[in-house]
Amino acid sequence: MEKITSVHNQRVKDWKKLQTRKQRTKTGTYLLDGWHLINEALNSQTAILSLIGTQEQFELHPDILTHELETYEVTKEIMADITDSVTPQGIAAVVAKPTDESEIPADLAGAWLLLDQIQDPGNIGTMIRTADAAGFVGVVAGHKTADIYAPKVVRSMQGSQFHLQLRQGNLFSWLEKFKQNGMPIYGTELNQDAQNFRELTPINNFALIMGNEGHGMQSDLLAQTTKNLYIPMDGQAESLNVAVSAGILMFQLKQNNH
Repeated sequence: MEKITSVHNQRVKDWKKLQTRKQRTKTGTYLLDGWHLINEALNSQTAILSLIGTQEQFELHPDILTHELETYEVTKEIMADITDSVTPQGIAAVVAKPTDESEIPADLAGAWLLLDQIQDPGNIGTMIRTADAAGFVGVVAGHKTADIYAPKVVRSMQGSQFHLQLRQGNLFSWLEKFKQNGMPIYGTELNQDAQNFRELTPINNFALIMGNEGHGMQSDLLAQTTKNLYIPMDGQAESLNVAVSAGILMFQLKQNNH
């Protein structure tokens, strides 16, 4: 185990840079902050490239040191510097992003959530976590969607990235593949000409697209869908939060026979 006490150490500088999309893209890695996420990574057999913690945390959880990991003991000041967290837990890890994140699977099947220019990290993380809970196979972040490995998104996902296929790419290319595989594509729009989501029969293989918080889905994408859905509202609110809408639709469209 290597001990580091200075925030000016090069390793510390490199870890801190993982708060930026540029560094995450360059290195193909991102940072996990906290015991829950690290345990999720270990349980999913995800390779931990570097384990970073304070002396206090290593003493409280000596079992983590039984794993053969590249381990660094750091100060609380360093932990606060690298984690972008108001209350750092004193443990973090560098892990690799999936190497296939830009590939469209040849055997595309199951339920998929597509994110069209979603900007809020909390919304993205919540939708990915909800897709995991609803039994979806994967989530695709389209161009101009915020980075799904940004610190706030990673905290919001709560480890669901280890249970799903997370991809990033051109949504139009994905739509072509869904069509080739005979899978319906459901868009979403606040429009009475769209179809009431309750009128759909739940199925197992489909794609659901959620659009930007303020502007909704791109019109070019809406034109490519099988059907566009809306959620009827009895109250006075103008619209629903996109993550709430996604949750309602995901659980309605993919109902397991329990």
